Amino acid sequence: TIARVPYFSYLSVLHLYETLGKWRRAKYLKLHFAESWNEMHHLLIMEELGGDANFIDRFLAQHVAFGYFALIVALYLINPVEAYNLNQDVEEHAAETYDTYLKENAEKLKLLPAPQAAIDYYVDGDMYMFDEFQTSCEMRRPVIENLYDVFVAIRDDELAHVQTMEMLQTEFDVSSIHDGECEVDIF
Repeated sequence: TIARVPYFSYLSVLHLYETLGKWRRAKYLKLHFAESWNEMHHLLIMEELGGDANFIDRFLAQHVAFGYFALIVALYLINPVEAYNLNQDVEEHAAETYDTYLKENAEKLKLLPAPQAAIDYYVDGDMYMFDEFQTSCEMRRPVIENLYDVFVAIRDDELAHVQTMEMLQTEFDVSSIHDGECEVDIF
């Protein structure tokens, strides 16, 4: 829930700007939606692993998300670069946390099956939106054979978000594999 908030916030402000005729960046809308789509799948995976089992956890996450949304909307309205910088820090922390978890639990995780939500997203799913948040023009296809692989894929997704947030602080345009801006063999 909380991980998707920055992307919802960016989309809300971008829609407002577009409605007011102030600014139109379709690529940013697609990019931030794709990032939100990715984080939604992380949420589905964590829920399947039992992350939504406790009412208090869900309650706190939903209420923190509301305040975080308001904060990020305000920050993005005032200074988008700072909003991207804050999210870069958050995503870096997430990647570091996943990396530590992987190192401390590698043997155990390699013995556990991958959740169906991870297989549905990373293996059997339509990879269009997955490709859209890969702003490095790199075709990435995670191999999912066990729970360890799932957490590696999620960590790598967070690193891709970090790269995107870093890029958005200095560059005005974003690239997309599907827009013909990258020389990548999709098939």
